[in-house]
Amino acid sequence: MWGISGAVMQYVSQQYTLSAIWFLSLRTLSSGIILLLISWFLYGSTIFQLFKSFKLIAWLLAYVIIGLMTNMLTFYWAIQTGNAAAATILQYLSPLVIVLGSLLFKHELPLRSDLIAFTLSLFGIFLALTKGDFTQLSIPKISLFWGIISGITAACYIVFPRPILKECPPLVVLGWGMFISGILFNFYHPLWSQPPHLSGKLILSLITIILIGTILPFIFLLYSLHFAPSDVVGIMDALQPITATFLSILFLGVPFSWIELLGSLLVILAIYLLQRGRKKLEDTPLNTNS
Repeated sequence: MWGISGAVMQYVSQQYTLSAIWFLSLRTLSSGIILLLISWFLYGSTIFQLFKSFKLIAWLLAYVIIGLMTNMLTFYWAIQTGNAAAATILQYLSPLVIVLGSLLFKHELPLRSDLIAFTLSLFGIFLALTKGDFTQLSIPKISLFWGIISGITAACYIVFPRPILKECPPLVVLGWGMFISGILFNFYHPLWSQPPHLSGKLILSLITIILIGTILPFIFLLYSLHFAPSDVVGIMDALQPITATFLSILFLGVPFSWIELLGSLLVILAIYLLQRGRKKLEDTPLNTNS
């Protein structure tokens, strides 16, 4: 779904002139309102229980400010000062950040299959997005900086919600996260200040980005944290640029080479190895002597 949204955002950026902060204000605030309305219908007034704990409030604010908001902004700035291919690759450092964080703070060694999957998928992403041309990664230092920060904050929006999800449904967590992000973005650029001309195609594109590119994928991501480790969830994000690439070929006329096909196949192989390694771990009987 993020891949679909990425293709639509590419179309919007090529056809229309939108302020990044205005766009983020609309995206997060509208998503937050919709999610909170659904949460109220499902859970009633219990959606406010999150604010009865200072600890949960602190995690929520970290998730909003360091995770959601900072990632959206730094990813945009990395593209603005460099190029989209390099920015996407740098953001995909998030699984490595999660693995390193587990090693440093939890002293948990990653599985060998996880490391192989990460290496293969990262190389596949590089081939798919740059066609194997190293010169396309020649970017200014400021773009490299924002791209690395984007990768770190992408890890944060996967890891930070975990303590809150133990107490609150994912729908509620995401609803408050998006709503608070939207309020903060609007402080900088309110929706009513210098809005773009809204044509029918632009409105349809914005609805697609909000629904398919924001509400649904973030819900699925938060629910997936109940069943898979953070590093696995992060590696699965490799499907995002691959999907965006194929959709750009089909609908936006972007040319495709055999190197890009090889990169896509490597990502698929990496995800297969990841799933296989986790399944072997689950199927292995517990050795009580170890």
